[in-house]
Amino acid sequence: MLSFKRNFRKKGTAKGAEIEDSIMTITEKEEAIIETPYKKKGLKIIWIFILCSLFLILTRVFYLDVIRGEYYSEVSRENRIRSIPINAPRGNILDKYGNFLAHNIPSIDAVLVPYYLPKDDSGKEKISKIAAEILDMDPGNAEAIIASQDEESLDAILLKENISQEQSLLFLEREKELPGIMLYKTAIRKYENSLIFSHVIGYDGKITREEIEKNKEYLMTDYIGKSGIEKSYESELKGRYGAYQVEIDSMGKVKKNLGTVNPISGNDLILNIDEGLQKKIYDNLSSVLEESGTKTAAAVAINPQTGGVLAMVSLPSYDNNLFARGITDNEYKEIIQNRDLPLFNRVVSGEYPPGSTLKPAIAAAALSEGTITPSTIINGLGGRLVIGNFSFGDWKAHGPSDVRQAIAESNDVFFYTIGGGYGGIEGLGMNRMKKYENLFGFGSPLGIDLPGESSGLIPDEQWKLDKIKEKWYIGDSYHSAIGQGFITTTPLQLANFTASIANGGTLYSPRIVNRVRNIDGEEKIISAEIIRSGFISKSAMDVVREGMRQTVESGTAQTLKNLPVAVAGKTGTAQFGTEDKTHAWFTSFAPYDNPEIAMVVLVEGGGEGHSSAVPVTKEVYEWYFSQSQK
Repeated sequence: MLSFKRNFRKKGTAKGAEIEDSIMTITEKEEAIIETPYKKKGLKIIWIFILCSLFLILTRVFYLDVIRGEYYSEVSRENRIRSIPINAPRGNILDKYGNFLAHNIPSIDAVLVPYYLPKDDSGKEKISKIAAEILDMDPGNAEAIIASQDEESLDAILLKENISQEQSLLFLEREKELPGIMLYKTAIRKYENSLIFSHVIGYDGKITREEIEKNKEYLMTDYIGKSGIEKSYESELKGRYGAYQVEIDSMGKVKKNLGTVNPISGNDLILNIDEGLQKKIYDNLSSVLEESGTKTAAAVAINPQTGGVLAMVSLPSYDNNLFARGITDNEYKEIIQNRDLPLFNRVVSGEYPPGSTLKPAIAAAALSEGTITPSTIINGLGGRLVIGNFSFGDWKAHGPSDVRQAIAESNDVFFYTIGGGYGGIEGLGMNRMKKYENLFGFGSPLGIDLPGESSGLIPDEQWKLDKIKEKWYIGDSYHSAIGQGFITTTPLQLANFTASIANGGTLYSPRIVNRVRNIDGEEKIISAEIIRSGFISKSAMDVVREGMRQTVESGTAQTLKNLPVAVAGKTGTAQFGTEDKTHAWFTSFAPYDNPEIAMVVLVEGGGEGHSSAVPVTKEVYEWYFSQSQK
């Protein structure tokens, strides 16, 4: 419009001026008419934009402050307040009389919190070298641990456990040079008489990354049960975390201590184990090994009335304190490279041919099935049973015997006959022998409250066909009837079987732990469960018991007949390997009329049962029953 007006001025005429004025008048009106709607429309758009923006802002404020206010307030508080976990002490482990077998002693760990470490590699490398020097670590290991962490993580990561007092003092002197690394007060286990109890108690140790994947509620600085009671009762022994609560600034510096939430100790375990009995068995069994030159043995004692395990010894043993304090590479190699397997619990995990100690079960089966009666007499055949071209010998020649005498004198020919059949007597056969052996607890785990229990093996005809690709022969039944052949049992199964004979026919699931006690002193009883009872008639059981009593009075264990209490038992000599070596067994219970203890002693490669296992039993019973009279 302005350019249009300037063009008319150049003409300089009056008429042109009039025209210009006229045009000017028209142009302003037109301009007003044309531009006003656009101005109004623009203002309207601006106002709409402003109002929409305000609405969105107010809506967002309402959402954040009202709807999500509590959540973001909590996030803010968490960013300002830090909780530093305090590990709870593990529960103690005590014997039946209250003697401590496992408790806690103070310890200090060096840990790192990745968030507070230097962000640059050179800073991390410097800290690694200083920490390795102070903590006597391999510099490469320290550097690898520090370099591999998530820089944003606030979780404490173990650098070195159970550091010495000297190391902790050196650390405190150079603490300013070690940002992100701190000392962490904790506790480690102290195991009393560790060599004597290690297979029962087990040990705990620092949790691994694999274990923490299965235990999400644990921290990387935690200890966890690795074996024995420490493992099987981990949920009871572990306490509940406490925490130090502190307020920090944006740089992560502690500004204020907000107080402490105290941890709650784990529950104590009171065992059925008798510390004195355990020590006595350990000492006597160790002496026999030293005298005989053998290196491996096992023994277990059970209360027949309750199923509680009174003692459990496996030799050789190991020092579980080594694992609790942090075992060195050399110490660990020495243990795992030992051919006698000191970590192996022979009582619950070892599988051995039971030999003649199984004969009372075969006798009970034959009496129950009517294969024999208590008065049946079987000829000893001069110590050898012959079938065709095959001959099955006895350990010595026996005269005619009834079942009680056959148990007492361990008459192999008698048990060949009732197991596989001979002459006019139809034998049980393997399937019926297996039936009763299973009823007595052989061939499957008993459910003891320890990890690693084996099942042993009670074969049958189908098992041999499947595994060995051979049919079952009568000779297999003969061997099985005297506890040889393919049969294997654990010392625990044999002791539990003996306990069921002692108590008249109740088979328990054995228990190490008697009760659990919490921090308030409240106790929960852990009773042994009954697996089955009444599976053998009282009359048959009485005959078996009488035969085991005659073993001591006139049979293969007469050295026990002068003890202050009446003992019943059964010796066993079980062949193994290809060098005619034998395991020495003795299983027993006492007192005969009112049994308090059933015990099995096994000396691997120890010769005949009466020569090594029986003497241990005698020493233990003399001590045990002299103590009970005090």
